[in-house]
Amino acid sequence: MTLRTRLLLALLATSAVTLGAAALALLSPLQTRLENEARRSLQSTVLATRGTILAAADQDGGVGYTTIDALQTLSNRTGNARVVLFKVPIDVNATDRADTGTGPTSTDDVFAAFNHDRTVTSTTGEGTRIAVPLGHDPRLGLPKYILAVRRRDTGSGEAFAVVRSAFLKAAAVGLGVALALGLILSLGLARRLGRLRRSALALAADGVGAPPPVDRGSDEVGDLARALASMQRALRRQEEARRAFVSTASHELRTPLTSLQGNLELLAEDLEAGHLDVDEARSQLEGAQLQLRRLGNLAAELLDLSRLDAGVALRREPVELGELSRAVAAEFALRARDRDVTLDVVPPTGPVWASGDPGAVARVARILLDNALRFSPAGAPIRIAAAYRGDRALLEVVDHGPGVPPEERDAIFERFQRGARTGDESGFGLGLAIGRELAHRLDGRLELAPDDGAEPSGARFVLTLPIEMPRGSDAEPVEGDTVAPGPIGGVGG
Repeated sequence: MTLRTRLLLALLATSAVTLGAAALALLSPLQTRLENEARRSLQSTVLATRGTILAAADQDGGVGYTTIDALQTLSNRTGNARVVLFKVPIDVNATDRADTGTGPTSTDDVFAAFNHDRTVTSTTGEGTRIAVPLGHDPRLGLPKYILAVRRRDTGSGEAFAVVRSAFLKAAAVGLGVALALGLILSLGLARRLGRLRRSALALAADGVGAPPPVDRGSDEVGDLARALASMQRALRRQEEARRAFVSTASHELRTPLTSLQGNLELLAEDLEAGHLDVDEARSQLEGAQLQLRRLGNLAAELLDLSRLDAGVALRREPVELGELSRAVAAEFALRARDRDVTLDVVPPTGPVWASGDPGAVARVARILLDNALRFSPAGAPIRIAAAYRGDRALLEVVDHGPGVPPEERDAIFERFQRGARTGDESGFGLGLAIGRELAHRLDGRLELAPDDGAEPSGARFVLTLPIEMPRGSDAEPVEGDTVAPGPIGGVGG
């Protein structure tokens, strides 16, 4: 059963149940109320004419024309009910009684009214019966007459039939409208879902280049279409990034592999020839080591990326950012000296404790330092500082590189994205993306500090982490300023 059919049947079933409940709540009580109202109306009319009929009966002995006229008037007023006036003592077989009809009639209510000297009303399958005592005989202490009214309750039945007929017609119209609306709504919904299905199949067949689904509705189907379009745009961005990575990786891998192969071949030829030049061999080995480091960096970044995607759990323990920054800076000291760059580790006013995985925090610091070293000009210092600020611990790395245009400030943290000002510097666009993801996994942030409006002359990356003091320590975090904010730009790693 299709969704359209289920929706249509559900709408019809809902309408039918609603109409059925309305019928039960309305028609049955209505019939009872109409019958009760008819009885009360009949009783009120009969009681209102008691005096007139008693006067007529006293005038002609209860069987004359005056009495018959009074009874006929009451019969006309009560919808042609049969009206009988019994004289006391009651003789059901008497032929001289005043009667607007013919034939036998039940007298149970008549005797009940006589015996109890009160009005008696009863309802049977034949209709409503009313017996009313009239007058009073002081000698006998009994009523003088019993007025009996017999009426078939056709009026209330006819009214109920009219109402029921009108309700059934309205119900039929309502079900018809529900069917029409259900067809319209289900057809429109089926068409919209069909378009989404075709878009999904086109995406599966043609890839991210397929036309995105378009649905301008403000309901859930429209939201689904917009979500699918957003997903397709994200997939397109990822595909473009993947292609860019493949292109970059093929270039970055080809260059070190070619250089490494050439150096090794030259070295092998010198060894075979037996006239090895030590200085030249050393140069060739240094070139091979450089290319191996580039390959090692790529392997490390891809390994970090795979671990992040696999959701490998990170530890949480106190990490002293000042000592960690000094240790990481020491790892880059030789490289910094080769590039004529000074690593300025600013000593904090005291230990700066943060919550995190020591290896992950060190990895982020290495990414920031590697990024700064690749883009800092010769002779320019790189500053590393740790401090408290508010309820967070900070690790800042500031360089004096070319900076990043404002439109690239967010893009440099995406995978396989490199800044426009990277020039000939190698890189795969993974470092900052890995750093931000690690910071997020540690409940922290990795951000490029806001531009203060000055001429771009560098980048200030800030790693922010929660504070966690070591167990047993009674020291309190002392807030201190880090490196003074300077003109901010930034480059993608």
